[in-house]
Amino acid sequence: MQRLHPTKGDHLWSASPRDRIMYSIIEDTVGLNDVNFPMCSAFLYEYVFGLLGSPAHSNCADIFSEAIREWGLTPDDVHDPFNGFTNSQVSPKGTLEFDRVAASEGDHIDFLSHFDTLAVPISCGSDMSMFNNFEIKGLKIQIFHGNDADKAKLITKKSDLQRTLEQFKTQTIKVDRELRREPNFVAEWPWLETVKTKVSIDVLLDDQEAQLLKKLKNEAEFSGLTEAEIIRHCLFRWWEETLEPGPDRLTGLEDT
Repeated sequence: MQRLHPTKGDHLWSASPRDRIMYSIIEDTVGLNDVNFPMCSAFLYEYVFGLLGSPAHSNCADIFSEAIREWGLTPDDVHDPFNGFTNSQVSPKGTLEFDRVAASEGDHIDFLSHFDTLAVPISCGSDMSMFNNFEIKGLKIQIFHGNDADKAKLITKKSDLQRTLEQFKTQTIKVDRELRREPNFVAEWPWLETVKTKVSIDVLLDDQEAQLLKKLKNEAEFSGLTEAEIIRHCLFRWWEETLEPGPDRLTGLEDT
């Protein structure tokens, strides 16, 4: 509603025809967020990376749908996400591309909720793109009751064009159902142990590669990164650029 990369002072809106402000961003220490890229799915990892097998690679769509299963909702209830800390831009070719995430420990986004919502915070399951700097890290989530200063920021005035159910010509919403928590719900995360497994690999560099690494360490893009993080970044960027994603991959998986 307001910009491609919402940040402090912007709002997150519900879909038309309600057009309600759901959240206001009241603090954002990085200022790089994305609302354009759809969440990753098991199929995306087959489509882009050629990954097959069971369980599927960890992904936001499955994490989201598993979390809302507690409330009797299904994968069809999953919607596009707000991608916090995501450094995206549109390329001259019109494609959506990502640069390294600039957030570090201590950075945060504060949302003010304007009404009760069922929200699912996800640490994205992608460890193979710059969407996550080629690794998975945890998020700290804190939920506070609003104080008087917070409540003063709530936007209570509504437009007559922000339609309510009473204004609909057909007032029976077929998918309307009250959320009820399943008391015996137990979440299932088939990829959790794999994600938690630490893998270490010794990398031997020749003199030319060592000099190149030394040069990269002095570049602003890699400021503050360890040598291991720079090498991982370069490896995965090379790997990304040599991939040929698309429907053709689905017809020739045996040959890749």
